[in-house]
Amino acid sequence: MARPKVVLPENGILEDKLLKEMEEISNDDIDWRDGKVWSLVYHATDKHTEMLKKAYTMFFSKNALSPIAFPSLKKFETEVISMVIDLFGGDKRCCGSMTSGGTESIVMAIKTYRDWAKDKLPDIKEPEMVLPSSAHPAFDKGADYFGVKAVRVPVDKNTHRADVKAMEEALTKNTILMVGSACDFPRGVVDPISELASIAQSHGIGMHVDSCLGGFMLPFVKRLGYEVPDFDFSVPGVTSISADIHKYGYGAKGSSTILYRKERIWKYQFSVYTDWSGGVYISTTMRGTRPGGAIAAAWAALRSLGMDGYLNLTKIVMDATEKLIAGINQIPELYIIAKPVMSVFSFTSDKINVFHVGDVMDEKGWHLDRIQFPNALHMMVNPHHAQIVDTFLKDLRDAVKEVAENPQKTSEGDSAIYGMVASLPDRDKVKDYIINFLKSQYKIK
Repeated sequence: MARPKVVLPENGILEDKLLKEMEEISNDDIDWRDGKVWSLVYHATDKHTEMLKKAYTMFFSKNALSPIAFPSLKKFETEVISMVIDLFGGDKRCCGSMTSGGTESIVMAIKTYRDWAKDKLPDIKEPEMVLPSSAHPAFDKGADYFGVKAVRVPVDKNTHRADVKAMEEALTKNTILMVGSACDFPRGVVDPISELASIAQSHGIGMHVDSCLGGFMLPFVKRLGYEVPDFDFSVPGVTSISADIHKYGYGAKGSSTILYRKERIWKYQFSVYTDWSGGVYISTTMRGTRPGGAIAAAWAALRSLGMDGYLNLTKIVMDATEKLIAGINQIPELYIIAKPVMSVFSFTSDKINVFHVGDVMDEKGWHLDRIQFPNALHMMVNPHHAQIVDTFLKDLRDAVKEVAENPQKTSEGDSAIYGMVASLPDRDKVKDYIINFLKSQYKIK
């Protein structure tokens, strides 16, 4: 049986009809606006989003590949980097670039340290980086891309933070980089960055802090009086930081930053080719073409919100987070894992199947991500969640009660997939399964 296919229409479709068709297609997407989705979307206010759209559209056709052709984008990017460096306690020696997202920021850091080590540590032929098991998979992607071995070290079983002693013991003569998260995705904890950075500094290697998720929350959470471990350029030994503007920076999708303590490290990020017949080619990041809209919208987001705007949004988010965590901990069957520092956390159960709870919550219209080791449900709180905390907790209590009263209930959908994935001992088979599943998702139905 031949695969179905879509071909170019013989005649172009009229705008009104086309936009109506697109609107109908989007009806199957998750509706995040009612607050029932706890991932993927970061939303400050409707007014802020409309401003971002205008800023993005204004620079829609411009390309940041050439800072000479579009000095406006150069101004936006350099000022964004300056504002973020200041937020992270950096000085005038710090520098960096905007990227398309956390993954690009992370893989650029890996490329940078690999090339730095080639130059400064030429005896290392098989470079390695040491990172906690909780670090984002983008580091493994970067390891694959740039030939740097990722040495993952189990986190502390109680705190779920990086195990400092085990991380140090994992260092070898080939180690060029250590990694810590602030905060990590699974539990919302901040690794002991000061201790890790001290070790990295004593060994003369890089120390990268992945703050893609927490970078635009933790500084403001700390200003509000919460206890936040030191994680930024104020910590001696931290040599680079990644932070996403399109997460809690409330920028448009496609905006992140990769920052370095010193320019002499940053230069290894660049790709320069001087002998091409098309002229000299240089790019600062992974991409050649860099959409101007995302850069302009990031600048607009930072400028429009300012310190007071971010503090106000952070207070709303943290108030909601505290209420959610307290409410979940009051349900006897559930508990929060570790001690999350900000608005990202997960919860699980030793008494009932928490993935079954996720199924019931799905039926009630909620969408909670499933994570593993241990199986848990994951939440990232946004300002628009503040209005639905009580409703969520009521539905969660009802879902837990239903699962407790029906322990033989089987999982379906996401829970079935994640339950199977988490339980299989042969991880190569899990990888093959996921690849085949993903391939099936991109076939025309």
